[in-house]
Amino acid sequence: MQISGGITLTGGANFTSGTDSSGSGPTGFQGTNYGYTSGGEPIAGTIDKFPFASDANATDVGNLTQARSYVAGQSSTASGYTSGGEPIAGTIDKFPFSSDGNATDVGDLSLSRRSVAGQSSTASGYSSGGIAPPSVDTIDKFPFASDANASDVGNLTVARFDAVGQSSTASGYTSGGYSDTIDKFPFASDANATDVGNLTQARSYVAGQSSGENGYTSGGYAGPEGRTTIDKFPFASDANASDVGDLTQARYGAAGQSSTASGYTSGGFADTINTIVDTIDKFPFSSDANATDVGDLTQARRYAAGQQY
Repeated sequence: MQISGGITLTGGANFTSGTDSSGSGPTGFQGTNYGYTSGGEPIAGTIDKFPFASDANATDVGNLTQARSYVAGQSSTASGYTSGGEPIAGTIDKFPFSSDGNATDVGDLSLSRRSVAGQSSTASGYSSGGIAPPSVDTIDKFPFASDANASDVGNLTVARFDAVGQSSTASGYTSGGYSDTIDKFPFASDANATDVGNLTQARSYVAGQSSGENGYTSGGYAGPEGRTTIDKFPFASDANASDVGDLTQARYGAAGQSSTASGYTSGGFADTINTIVDTIDKFPFSSDANATDVGDLTQARRYAAGQQY
C-alpha cells in the first residue's frame, strides 16, 4: 500500500496520510476533534481540552495521577498518555478521549526521568531522551493495546534532554534539546536513531507538531532568550529544517498539539514579558505562515505535555 508523500508499505488496506492502520481514522499524532495539554508548572496535574473545529478557550476535563512537569505526551486513537516528569518519575498516565475524566497510572518507563520527548505510532507510545540525571539516550516503547510498562528499544544518536518529539506514519523524530539535531528512529522495528538533519538553530524547551508530510518544531530557548521560530522538516526525505513562520510571542517550555490541518503551541514562558502564559497559538499545515492566538488554557503553565484526538 502507498502513503501519500511517496512512502510505500506492503500488505493490508489502503492507507492515507494522517490515518490509522485501518485507514478510517486519525493517527495518534494527529487529531480531528480536540487538543489536550496535561501537567506543567507551576506544578499542576490539570488536563485541559480545546476544540480543533473552532477557535476557543480550553476547559479543565480531569487530572493526572500526580502533579508533575517536564512531561512527554503520546496519543493513541482512544487515549492520551503523559509519561515521565518532575518530580523525577517513570509514571505512564492514561486518560480517555471518549469522556472527560481523570488519568490512571498504567505503567512505568524503563528509567525514571524528566524532560523527555514523546512520539506515537498507531500501536505504541515512545519516550526518548530525558534526564535521570544524568541525561540519557534511551528510547522507550509502551503498547497502546494493553496497560504495561515500557521497554528500552533503542538509543538516540546522543544523550539529551528538553528535546521534543514528532511522528510520521513510519518513524519517530526527536529534535532540539540544547542541539539542532533531528534524530529519526523506525516504528516497524526496534532500532537506534540516526541523525537525519538539523533545525535552523540549536534550541531547547521546544514544542513539536506533525502534519502528514512534515515535522514542526516551534518556539524554544536559544540563549539568552526565547524564540518565535516555527521550523519545518520533511518526512519523505532526510533533510534540514527551514524557518516557515513565527509564534505570536517568543516563548519556551510550551506544549505542542496537531490536528489534521494545523499545529498548536500552548502555554510556555514568555521571557519578553517575564511570565508564564496561557496562550494557545495555531498555524496552518497547508501553507507556511505565522501563528495566530486562538484561545487560552485554563491556567498559565509551562513544561506541560500535548496530546490530540
